[in-house]
Amino acid sequence: MARILVTGAAGFIGSTLSETLVARGDEVVGFDNFQPFYDPRIKRRNLEGLLAGERFTFVEGDLRRPDDLARAFSGGAVDAVVHLAAMAGVRPSIEDPVLYSDINLTGTMHLLEAMRAAGTTRLMFGSSSSVYGGSKDVPFREDAIADRPVSPYAATKRSGEVLCHTYHHLHGFDVACLRFFTVYGPRQRPEMAIHKFTRRIVRGEAIPFFGDGSSRRDYTFVSDIVDGVVRAVDRAEGFRIYNLGGSRTTSLAELVEKIAARVGKEAVLDRQPDQPGDVPITYADVSRAEEELGYAPKVPIDEGLDRFVEWYVATREVLEAS
Repeated sequence: MARILVTGAAGFIGSTLSETLVARGDEVVGFDNFQPFYDPRIKRRNLEGLLAGERFTFVEGDLRRPDDLARAFSGGAVDAVVHLAAMAGVRPSIEDPVLYSDINLTGTMHLLEAMRAAGTTRLMFGSSSSVYGGSKDVPFREDAIADRPVSPYAATKRSGEVLCHTYHHLHGFDVACLRFFTVYGPRQRPEMAIHKFTRRIVRGEAIPFFGDGSSRRDYTFVSDIVDGVVRAVDRAEGFRIYNLGGSRTTSLAELVEKIAARVGKEAVLDRQPDQPGDVPITYADVSRAEEELGYAPKVPIDEGLDRFVEWYVATREVLEAS
């Protein structure tokens, strides 16, 4: 049993990960500030089951406030940190790059310093496939040059990896930078494509459809991402970067067709040009994670969409009340 601090614990991935860690016997300290990027009531519902248990404690706080982080480390020795708290999203980062830099970089620096003060030297940093920029050299490998991000969000994630390496070098931190590839599944944030498309098709509303539909994404079901994170918590050593993806791609046009078929309605497309910050493809080479962590994605897109739509239908009334 380990004691693990999860930042961003009230979010989509963070709450799912926290439940998995608790279920296997770990003690989890959740940390979140309920930043209103989307309705905080959704995040609070994500925590309800965890708060009812004995192995989960929660600290409400902001990464940018050292006193809040000190409270998160004050309840006993923390064996590892999974750092998922961040401002997410490519397009919103173009609108407010200063906020993204403040939370994703300044906040991460404060966390690293809080870890150093507490004597915790094991970190899993939630990064993103967006660090590969507009590269067409697919599938993406971790040893590829990733110094041409095309959005402020991507730039903060790549910069966060560099900060983490500095603490590995100076202070001996064991760090795994985990590059997530388009995560989806139950509890997915409402502005993300699969959730937004499902909601709008069900309502008969037009969905924003960027470009000609040929852009492709490596959609990764949340249980596969969580499995990779847990494996990194248990096995990662030194400083390593790992792709966590499904290692298969689906085009935008295919995705819309699949969702529409599952909800039994025709999709109405609001065709728009390609957006600044978007990339033509994401596609993970996961061979390093397979070899070093034993990672193996299990949920293909068709099964994952079945599970997501089933969850959406079951929780639609609650979601729409938010």
